[in-house]
Amino acid sequence: MYGVLLIVVLIITGGAVAFIGDRLGTKIGKKRLSIFGLRPRHTSIVITIFTGICITTLTFGVMAAASENVRTALFGMEELNRNMQQTRKDLNSAMGALEIAQREQEETDTALKQSKDEVEKLQKQQKELEDESLRLQEGNRLLEEAKAELTQRNDELARKTEELVGKNESLEQSNAKLSSSNRKLAETNKDLEQRADDLRQGLISIREGDIVFRANEVIASGVIRGGRSKEEIAQDFASLARLASRNVSERLGKNVMDGDIWIYQPEYEAALEEIAGRSSDSIVRIMAAGNLVRGEPVRTSLEVYPNSIIYEKDEFIIARNYYVRSGRQEDAEGVVMDFLKQVNAEAVRKGILADPISGSVGAMEAEQLYGIIRALEPVHGNVILSAYARSATDALGPLRLNIKMEQMADE
Repeated sequence: MYGVLLIVVLIITGGAVAFIGDRLGTKIGKKRLSIFGLRPRHTSIVITIFTGICITTLTFGVMAAASENVRTALFGMEELNRNMQQTRKDLNSAMGALEIAQREQEETDTALKQSKDEVEKLQKQQKELEDESLRLQEGNRLLEEAKAELTQRNDELARKTEELVGKNESLEQSNAKLSSSNRKLAETNKDLEQRADDLRQGLISIREGDIVFRANEVIASGVIRGGRSKEEIAQDFASLARLASRNVSERLGKNVMDGDIWIYQPEYEAALEEIAGRSSDSIVRIMAAGNLVRGEPVRTSLEVYPNSIIYEKDEFIIARNYYVRSGRQEDAEGVVMDFLKQVNAEAVRKGILADPISGSVGAMEAEQLYGIIRALEPVHGNVILSAYARSATDALGPLRLNIKMEQMADE
């Protein structure tokens, strides 16, 4: 807005000066005035030139008075150029310094990031050390408590030691008395040895007589669930021992207490460990450790096996082809017995536990057995016998069968 106003003032001023000069030149020309002895025509030219000079001078004067930039352009251009060159040099120096400062800033940022990472790492280590310190403090507290408890126990042991010293003196006196008794016992030892020989001979004769359970015969068996505490498993062992007592009582014809069933303790502990450490069920057998003679303690051994379902209900077991002749019962019985032996062998191979004495794994009603034999008696030719599990059967058994017979057509 300021520049537009200045241009307008210059235009008006120039026009006024030109107008005045024109009017002055016209008057001078009409009056044919002369300046400095010049002709009127030349005087008019001088007046016109002077008017132009006045316009230019007045224009620059107004511009210089109105604008500092114009004054600078007219009278201070060289100084302005020098200032611009100096400013350019200063600007280049400042740009260089700025680039250096930016590089230093980048290096500082990198160093700061590394410092932050190290600080975070140190803070993490400090946290771990604080946690470790808390654990150590807790450990020290527990150690102090244990130390106090041990001190108390040491005091109790010191008192008991004093009591034992007193008892030891009395025991020494008793040992002296026992020494004299030992001499008397040595004299009777020979008589006892003779009696022991007599008892051994009697035991041999007894073992050859009334045997209640044969060696390795199963007295009782059952399934114990694993993955539980030893106390719970021990309760199941107690139930199994009661079952063994009832079975022995039935054989002997008199009541046998649970405590009369003797199980080797390390073997019992090992069985507890094995069952507790197994997530699946286990089969436990209480077996006669030797021939059990009437009147002797019931000494047993344990067998532990993993349990699982061997056959599902109606699952196929085995099939065999036989040739039979009609009207011969012995042929039919022989075929059925041979087939049952093969079924027994297959079931044992699959994992059903066989009876240690008989070797069998199943139980079959007499009616079912004779029914198959009667069905085979009138048959003449090739038949296929197939065995299926009557119900779901685990490794403990027994395996109960459904036997199907299929007669093959003659070719």
